[in-house]
Amino acid sequence: MTTHKRIRKFNTRDTYPEQKLDNDLCQAVVARGTMVFVRGQVGQDLDTAKSVAIGDPAGQAEKAMANIKMLLEEGGAKLEHICKITIYIIDPRYREPVYRAVGKWLKGVHPVSTGIVVSALARPEWLVEVDAIAVIPDAEA
Repeated sequence: MTTHKRIRKFNTRDTYPEQKLDNDLCQAVVARGTMVFVRGQVGQDLDTAKSVAIGDPAGQAEKAMANIKMLLEEGGAKLEHICKITIYIIDPRYREPVYRAVGKWLKGVHPVSTGIVVSALARPEWLVEVDAIAVIPDAEA
């Protein structure tokens, strides 16, 4: 499943033992191939533009990741091609439920991840946004 060189893999359960997290990450990714940039995804159905999981940060993270998976597949990529994700949350208390949701989707992938707490997202009902950069390896492109 490892298609890119993942440097210094780790799991957040070891790095943040005080938090109930279990995300496979790494410090850097060396990738070669075709890049796919996925716009920040939120708790919104891409076909209807309706917001989902109102008031539920984990539910919105699940929808964001489902959207990312769908968009990557439409672009010829897979979740395991993800090299970098950025997670935006509007409240630091959302970190654990959001990261747990994202971590389920990326188990065994070990992307580079950055988390940012922001004052707001584009709509007041959105609590989390996730963007991703994937690289389809040359052998699969």
